[in-house]
Amino acid sequence: MRAPGCRAARRRRPPQSRAGVERPGRAMMRETPMLHSAARRPAALRPTLAAFTVVACAVLSLATPAAAETAPKAKALDLSNFVLTFEDDFKYLDVSAHGPDTRWIAHTPWNGDFGDAAFDDPGPLGPFAASREGLTITAHKDAAGKWHSGLLASMDKDGPGQHGFAQRYGYFEIRAKLPDGPGVWPAFWLIGTQKETSSAEIDVFEYYGAFPTGFHSVEHIWEHGKDRLALDHITDISPNFFTSHFNRFGVMIDPQRTRFYLNGEEIWDTPTPPEYRQPMYMLVNLALGGGWPIDKLVSPAVMAVDYVRVYRDKALPETATAP
Repeated sequence: MRAPGCRAARRRRPPQSRAGVERPGRAMMRETPMLHSAARRPAALRPTLAAFTVVACAVLSLATPAAAETAPKAKALDLSNFVLTFEDDFKYLDVSAHGPDTRWIAHTPWNGDFGDAAFDDPGPLGPFAASREGLTITAHKDAAGKWHSGLLASMDKDGPGQHGFAQRYGYFEIRAKLPDGPGVWPAFWLIGTQKETSSAEIDVFEYYGAFPTGFHSVEHIWEHGKDRLALDHITDISPNFFTSHFNRFGVMIDPQRTRFYLNGEEIWDTPTPPEYRQPMYMLVNLALGGGWPIDKLVSPAVMAVDYVRVYRDKALPETATAP
């Protein structure tokens, strides 16, 4: 037994580099998070694959009445002063391999695809399917044993001449149902458009199928291939919570604070670093691996996306770029 709100020791993922400067019928379902603890651990202190870590107890625990009485109430999301600037409900799919005239492209804008599955181009046999029910991204293993999957990015390339959607500040949200199985690595994340000296990255969520009772929200600032910010927040959930129904993952960025949300309730709050005060574009992917084996993963694995939305605070200047 362990005290309520404490996480047992378990192996963690190795640090992953994805976007550094020098590296390459939709029924309304229950959306109340079944959280019992939260923990932070800087990525710089994460162990290797062979090591184990003990994550400290969080102050918030819903497991006992006493904890519930003393824990501060999570802040609910308030968008009453915001205007919608981007919405894709994926009734149809507007994606190409590399742009520039589509809402999404199917590879990273810096030509640095990652993970243990190839990100395929869109097409009749590609990983993407759009319908009245929304988007599905399917990972599958071919006859030769090679895995294939999909990624969407809202910007076609980094640097001068880029086309796509990016926004400075505001609220970014995805509603998705995640796949199950060891080796799945779905994520919704943001990358800053300004990469002259560093690369800003916000992982709104990263989910590792090898550990189905938690997900990561991570803040990075990459310089010369190293992460000098490396803040990692882990939110504990009940098993199958993300794989059995849709949930909403979001991040609010303003000049002072960066706040993370699950189903409209705040789960993490950090100071906004100067590097986050710039336009950011979005990526949605179903990657595989992330430092964990995929040999026991059953093909296919499917990530379902209801929508992606972005909002702007009406009190702040308009900074969005249209696709």
